[in-house]
Amino acid sequence: MPIRLRLTLVVAAVTIVLVGLAGLLGPRVLRASLVAAIDEHLVQRSRPILMVVTDPDDRTVDQGDLHDQSAVSPDSFVQVLDPSGRVLASSPGLRSRPLAPEPVLARLAASSRVGFEQFLDGAVGERVRMLAMSADRPDGRYVVTVGSSLATTEAAEDRVRAGLVGGGVVVVLLASLGAWVLAGAALRPVERLRAAVAGVPPDAPGRALKVPATRDELAALAATLNQLLGRISRSLERERRLIADASHELRNPLAVLRTELELANQPGRSRAELAESVREAAREAERVARLAEDLLFLARTDQGGPNVYPVHQPLRPVLAGAVTAAGGRAAAAGVRLELDADGQLDAPIDADRVRQAADNLLDNALRVAPPGSAILVRAERRDGVVVLAVSDSGPGFAAEFLPHAFERFARADAARTRQHGGAGLGLAIVEAIARGHGGHAEAANRPGGGAVVRLTFPGG
Repeated sequence: MPIRLRLTLVVAAVTIVLVGLAGLLGPRVLRASLVAAIDEHLVQRSRPILMVVTDPDDRTVDQGDLHDQSAVSPDSFVQVLDPSGRVLASSPGLRSRPLAPEPVLARLAASSRVGFEQFLDGAVGERVRMLAMSADRPDGRYVVTVGSSLATTEAAEDRVRAGLVGGGVVVVLLASLGAWVLAGAALRPVERLRAAVAGVPPDAPGRALKVPATRDELAALAATLNQLLGRISRSLERERRLIADASHELRNPLAVLRTELELANQPGRSRAELAESVREAAREAERVARLAEDLLFLARTDQGGPNVYPVHQPLRPVLAGAVTAAGGRAAAAGVRLELDADGQLDAPIDADRVRQAADNLLDNALRVAPPGSAILVRAERRDGVVVLAVSDSGPGFAAEFLPHAFERFARADAARTRQHGGAGLGLAIVEAIARGHGGHAEAANRPGGGAVVRLTFPGG
């Protein structure tokens, strides 16, 4: 159901409830007000009657004065009962029996005035409002009953009720129409914004929407949508670049692998040549597998999957394994590997992932370290966290590369890293491993020359 229709129905329902309450309470409040006015009039009307009944100078009630007072006002009537219940005086045309019923007379025993309503036939012939009041004399308690017709009150009540019903229908219709128009006016900018979003081409989601100059919720929504479209555009661009870079990286080893297999398949090849072709093909296949594993790890990291499983353990044995594995390559390049890590240093780490990060950092350092230099692997506890750093004495990072050091397929020197088989994913994986441990990674140049990459882990 459209929001506009829902808002209109809600306003109509609320208006109907309010009009219904007004229809129920309005006539009752009016009647109560009019009855209070009638009661006040009846009290005023009863005073001369009560004065005659309670006159201390008369040993007996003067019935002549009572009859005179009973006939004074044509808009009300009076009846006086003696202590025995006999009618002493009554307005012309009233019946001879008491107007106040027994329950009212019984209530007078505890109250000096009781108001009640009843239908009175005879001269009045309609519903009346009555007040029964007691007056004590030495010979007993007298009852004075005064009353007045409720015809005017009931007519006014009926007119108000009819007016509320008719006016209520008009009010409901006008409120519903107003809600429909206002909801349409309020939602029209939202519809324009929706149409603008729908018109954004799927291949270019970064196109900005026009932000209204109203500085209200719609302007905030448009700004938020622009931010969302910007994030989608950047994500799409990263995905396209990732696909393009991955395709480019896979093209070279697959081309080499295909060439080696074709060469191995040619007739007349010697056994040594065949073995060399198979070894080269195996190296390229390993390179393809390693690239696929790296991409899979980063994809799982993007999806928030649990790629790191920390366990509290010493850090030195993990780093020592990485240094030992890189020792042969370092010796061939004339580079020394140095490990500076306390054997008592422990932390909650995933040994396999930290070893992978150390391998990547050593691999990057060995590509640029000049012969005769040293690569230092250091781990220490600092301010409650564990810092793992790998530094070299190479040329360092280019200033323009540092802000993008941990981006995927980013290379400080594309030609050199391609020559050595790098895909530009090593530092991205290192940064993902650091984040998986709840830490972070940073790359910088050393003041004396060379580069350093640090990983910071929670110290447990």
